[in-house]
Amino acid sequence: MESGSKKFTMTHKCRRNINPRHRYVTRTVSARNQTEGMEGFFELLPAEVRDTILEYIPVVDLSVLSMVSKSINAHVVGYVSTQAWATRVIVLTLRHSGLLTLEEHILSHYRSLGVLFKRCTLLLPTKERLKFIFSKFRQLPNFTLDVRAATPGCLGFSSYGVFVQTLIAGWAEPECHRVFSFLCDFTNLPYKIETVARGKPGDFHDLELQIRLFCRSVLLDPWQNRRETLFWLTRILKPWPTTVQARLLFILYGPLRSDDTISWSEMRDSVVRHGGLWELAKALILLYTDLAGKDWPANTLLAIIDEITVTPEAWHMENVARMLVLSGNNTCYCVLSGKALDRRFFEIARLMVFIIMVCERDGRCMTWPVKMMGQICQVFRTSEDKWSFINSVESMFSEVAMEMYEVIMAGNRNEGIETFQTLCVLLSAAAHFHTKMVFSFYETY
Repeated sequence: MESGSKKFTMTHKCRRNINPRHRYVTRTVSARNQTEGMEGFFELLPAEVRDTILEYIPVVDLSVLSMVSKSINAHVVGYVSTQAWATRVIVLTLRHSGLLTLEEHILSHYRSLGVLFKRCTLLLPTKERLKFIFSKFRQLPNFTLDVRAATPGCLGFSSYGVFVQTLIAGWAEPECHRVFSFLCDFTNLPYKIETVARGKPGDFHDLELQIRLFCRSVLLDPWQNRRETLFWLTRILKPWPTTVQARLLFILYGPLRSDDTISWSEMRDSVVRHGGLWELAKALILLYTDLAGKDWPANTLLAIIDEITVTPEAWHMENVARMLVLSGNNTCYCVLSGKALDRRFFEIARLMVFIIMVCERDGRCMTWPVKMMGQICQVFRTSEDKWSFINSVESMFSEVAMEMYEVIMAGNRNEGIETFQTLCVLLSAAAHFHTKMVFSFYETY
């Protein structure tokens, strides 16, 4: 029994017979040389196979691949330079079909193209970089500022803007200056602006719309930051004299007619619909924020506003007043105080009356015009000037009311009804304004 238990409990060590000849067995491992780039296998493929592989890679992934190495970057650059790739990837149907998903898809596609060209041209100088990139887009009308692309509802310029914004995001200001100069040469924008400036407002309505859509969609609207928008707006306006700057501002931000042309004559002949001047007012606010800078001092801004309100002829006074009200307290005070310093009592009084009427028509509180009246009074240094200003405003209420009454009595039915409604607004505005002014006087007293 004991011997049996030993048989099963004793541990027998097995001795392995090791042949000295096989003590050091070596295996040969085929390892890739670390100095050899990963693109080596890609380079061994025929050009047709490489292009076929790249054809199935999405645009965003292709942009990442272009940063792997110089060699692969060269392959990607060569691939995107082919006409077949440009026709298949760049040229899309840019007409808006009314489907939001289609619009989002197209804009996303051109955003991806911006990333691709931004990455695959990283090693090139800015000038060569832009020359290479935009040479691939010459076949698109909207990228060359072709008149065929200046159609409202077309996504061409919007796609262009998304592409440019993505491409130059993060670039330094000197590089952005080069971008603007390149785009001006590429699209011949200065010549088109000069052509419009030589004629009368509205003579080249198609070209005006073309300039508006290109500058707004490509250079101005894509930027969310006000400082960047101001940079591009300054680049557009700065090379031109004040008269052209004023006309350009109205071309870019003025109201449009139903046939998508600039509303030049409407500013003189009628009252523009509520909100029609809001975009122009926002542009003036944007320029006013740069008063501390060197590009748009107060006297330059005042000259532009004065020029806008007489282009092509003197505006309807209610349109002038509404633009100033929408432009905010600072811009409005800047304009009125400038006239006050020159003691132009008649102009200030008439403008002040229409500002009060606009506030009444638009449902604004009369506190603002009352405070503005007080601020303008403080500009005058003598009591005589202050009295002349207040007396001019009060007399102007009566004068404007009499003008409207004469139009009503002239007998033109359509014009008479509209003028009668305006007269009612004026009388109501005068009552509310004086009530608020008297209340403010007793409140301070």
